[in-house]
Amino acid sequence: MLIRRRRGWELPESAATPEHWVLNRRALMGAGAALLPGAALAQRVSDLPAGPPLPTHARNERYLAGRELSPEREVTSYNNFYEFGTSKSIARAAQRMPTRPWTLKVEGMVARPREFDMDDLIRQMPIEERVYRLRCVEAWALTAPWTGFEMSHLLRLVEPQAGARYVTFETASIPNVMPGLRQSWYPWPHVEACTIEEAANELTFLPVGLFGRPLPQQNGGPLRVLFPWKYGFKSGKSLTRITFTAERPRTFWPTIQGSEYGFWANVNPEVPHPRWSQATERLLGSGERVPTQLFNGYGEFVAGLYTNLGRERLWA
Repeated sequence: MLIRRRRGWELPESAATPEHWVLNRRALMGAGAALLPGAALAQRVSDLPAGPPLPTHARNERYLAGRELSPEREVTSYNNFYEFGTSKSIARAAQRMPTRPWTLKVEGMVARPREFDMDDLIRQMPIEERVYRLRCVEAWALTAPWTGFEMSHLLRLVEPQAGARYVTFETASIPNVMPGLRQSWYPWPHVEACTIEEAANELTFLPVGLFGRPLPQQNGGPLRVLFPWKYGFKSGKSLTRITFTAERPRTFWPTIQGSEYGFWANVNPEVPHPRWSQATERLLGSGERVPTQLFNGYGEFVAGLYTNLGRERLWA
């Protein structure tokens, strides 16, 4: 007989995306603000080094989202970022994380390993805006204008070696500002990964901005990665290291619960999460339920990446 022991990190669907948070968000945020005086928060935030304004950039109209933008207040206040806590209301806590100075190390199987200062990296890249849909494995979704650069430009700078098959993305670990790191049962630091082919795909994007402003900490600032055809947990936040390797790495969520979260995590409405359906998704802001699309609607760009992987668990 199989006896399953529930672990401290496991959440039912209702806890992962509690409906009452959506319906009563403003009341909850107001209560939280009462616990932390606004003046004190403003002073703390103003003491942090701010990123410079984003370079002049244009919107790339090739990537049409097919949906209205989600409200900015929702996108920037309803966030998964476990380093700051397991609720969705981590935006205030995340303001303690400084985003300058910030460095990104690119290493491993590359001809030109580099350590980039954040602002120098931005100056070297062709910055543009893309409106992408983002689908969470918890069955909620958003649409937002992200400012950044295609990852293929970074690949050209560092020149991956022929044997490099995978790319890992490591999130910052700053214990004095990230209280979630005290939860020792998680395999910190947070690491996500993709194949070299996925990294080179034209959709793979490294945002440094959101809604025309520098990327907020709670949304993964100052630099994150986006795979808009995959569930959101694949899109690592607040990156400090990118590593090229020949072996498939162990990543954060499959390490915790491999039966629920796989390496590929491609959006598929036909494959349910073990604890809830993925057939529909809830749009942030309106709360409307809409059908989930295969590859989150980006199949024309990415379906060809997976034609020879019939034995892989592509959709977990």
